[in-house]
Amino acid sequence: MSKQWSEMTPEEKREERFRRYCDTTDKEFESPAAKQLYQERAQRMYDVLHLKVPDRVPVSLPAEYFPAYHGGVNLHTVMYDYEELKRCWLKYMREFEMDSFSGPGLVHSGKTMDIMDYRYMAWPGHGIGKDVSSYQYLEREAMKADEYDDLIRDPSDFIMRKVLPRSIGELKAFEKLGPVSNSLGMPSNFVAAAANPEIRKAYRKLIEAGEELEKWGEAVRAVSREALRAGFPAMMGGIGTAPFDVLADTLRGTRGAISDMYRQPEKMLAAMDRIADIIIANARLALADGNGIMFSFPLHKGDDVFMSDTQFEKFYWPSLRKIIVALAQEGIISSLFAEGAYNKRLKYIKDVPAGWTTWLFDQTDMAEAKKALNGIACISGNIPSSLVCTGTPEKVKEYCRYLIDTCAPGGGYILAGGASATEAPAENLRAIMDVAKRYGVYKK
Repeated sequence: MSKQWSEMTPEEKREERFRRYCDTTDKEFESPAAKQLYQERAQRMYDVLHLKVPDRVPVSLPAEYFPAYHGGVNLHTVMYDYEELKRCWLKYMREFEMDSFSGPGLVHSGKTMDIMDYRYMAWPGHGIGKDVSSYQYLEREAMKADEYDDLIRDPSDFIMRKVLPRSIGELKAFEKLGPVSNSLGMPSNFVAAAANPEIRKAYRKLIEAGEELEKWGEAVRAVSREALRAGFPAMMGGIGTAPFDVLADTLRGTRGAISDMYRQPEKMLAAMDRIADIIIANARLALADGNGIMFSFPLHKGDDVFMSDTQFEKFYWPSLRKIIVALAQEGIISSLFAEGAYNKRLKYIKDVPAGWTTWLFDQTDMAEAKKALNGIACISGNIPSSLVCTGTPEKVKEYCRYLIDTCAPGGGYILAGGASATEAPAENLRAIMDVAKRYGVYKK
């Protein structure tokens, strides 16, 4: 790299990120064949994300927690047994052919959540049955309607003394902390808070949870190391949340966010702009100095049925677009999972610089998505989860051929599920890869 990072254009930064992604000189592989597979997979993703024609349509299997069930256990087991977590994901990696591999980083540590009395979700064995194959998010009002000014003025202090105590049972004592700003010029004030035995107990719980989380993290990293050795490029550089979803999911809740759109829209917009700045800073830190190519955003409440076009245009899209544009300046591609249907949103989301987004569509009309975003963004999806879980391999292949015919011409398409298919028959996941290899090859 001849130029300093700060001197590079966005396009030069993106190319440097991809150079590191594709380069194999500093990576260890288990065999020459694994190295060759890495090079092929990395080049395939380079081409498709640059809206070029690859050798064939890449595949992203809708696995999520499927490896646990394929390994003969369930989500509850791998949340608490990290050796089983590694065993199941490595078994899946070895037994399935795919172009991209997602490790178990989205399997939360059940022990850590138990230690901290985490209150934002129910999970198998904690609020829902041990045999349930997903999490149940529990919306809580962690921010009151009259607290927007507090959030905007000092987000870190607001999170520390308001949000965390309301969301994590073992941190309730943090309500008794003084403002962090009290330590300006007087650092001892920060230490003085620990004189309160309730606060010391909360810190001890944090340490206990951190030690447990370290064990979980080592298991996740072990899988990632083996995946790299086997020839799988690491795709994800971090996960963020759309600013509206930050408010509607974890701060105000759905009812609170809807009320605020009518009762205090300007406060809400100002808060989302502030949140966007924080997300941008976090993404830049996570992918600093050219490490990683993409930052991912699952979009929870932007779909066609949650709000009107006018509301989407005012409340959802501007702050999200601000993030996309800012990350592009750092050479970072934004990967966006459009949960639900985005048929009415296509006219908005195409308003971004070409080549800086990739969209995973759940229930969006893929023919319309291809038409709207052709030459602007890479698209993927939308094999129905119901089809992958309950259909036959022949029906899965038939739908995949339709998607390839519709979306693959000209490049810029990844064959993928619309959402996860955790308890799908193994032969249906294999059918997705099989049809891509047989039917998704581009003619040169």
